[in-house]
Amino acid sequence: MKPFAFVFPGQGSQAVGMLDAWGDHPAVASTLAEASEALGEDVGRLIKEGPKEALALTTNTQPVMLVAGVAAYRAWLAEGGAEPAVVAGHSLGEYSALVAAGALSLAQAAPLVRFRAQAMQEAVPVGTGAMAAVLGMDAQKVIEGCAEAQRSFGAGSAEVVEAANFNDPAQTVIAGSKAAVDKACEVLKANGAKRARLLPVSAPFHSSLMKPAADRLRERLAATAIAAPRIPVVNNIEARVESDPDRIRAALYEQAFGPVRWVDCVRAIQARGVAAVVECGPGKVLLGLTRRIEAALPAGAVYDPATLAETKELLA
Repeated sequence: MKPFAFVFPGQGSQAVGMLDAWGDHPAVASTLAEASEALGEDVGRLIKEGPKEALALTTNTQPVMLVAGVAAYRAWLAEGGAEPAVVAGHSLGEYSALVAAGALSLAQAAPLVRFRAQAMQEAVPVGTGAMAAVLGMDAQKVIEGCAEAQRSFGAGSAEVVEAANFNDPAQTVIAGSKAAVDKACEVLKANGAKRARLLPVSAPFHSSLMKPAADRLRERLAATAIAAPRIPVVNNIEARVESDPDRIRAALYEQAFGPVRWVDCVRAIQARGVAAVVECGPGKVLLGLTRRIEAALPAGAVYDPATLAETKELLA
């Protein structure tokens, strides 16, 4: 196969029944069993039956998306797919990438990700934080608009709004306190943004308001054995490949309260000479972002047996 990258999705791509198309595929079934044992609950049933509201809870979304990405990866290998030349993941997806690369086992990653989710949810009371997607505006102008909105509350104000996800050249997600995000949406639309809309999330992920959660996560990471990855992993926070376990821990810590630099991640992947970038896991969010970041870079997806077969053809 041509050299390729696998990228793993994060929150927002979850759906009830998202693994149904795999049927009773042994690799998927064993992944669900392993995760269920690690978490002490039936993860497969949660994914298959939901309900949607339960799946949307951050403390459930993060582990089920981890499991779904790893299940698709293992199915790919079981069906004769080659190992990727490089991997990365969007936000939570970075943990899936680290499992695929052998830096973490799924049994380690599932409870770690659930802990991360709980810490993030508890860091900011529900309703006091917010996130919004800003479309049709250059990232630097979004940063400047956030600063303008924050200044409007006066010196010493506790209101915060920051760029949280640099998703593609014309899509940036902002996060912070509810009032500041609302104000930033007004400012950015007035400054020329095509759209600025609130997202249905329960916490201001990847903003400085997540620092208390990150500090708790750092303690947990310090007690987690991390191996040097077998496959290069491009991290979110610097769009760099790190092989030292302590640097990997530091990147995961910083990622919890720092921005996801996805545009830089895709460009760093492209610079490694891959023939294609393939989203591994439910949905096509990252496939779409890849095409908007580097239109000439072939992109695909593996989320069921049909797309697995299509991706084999793409890489042949």
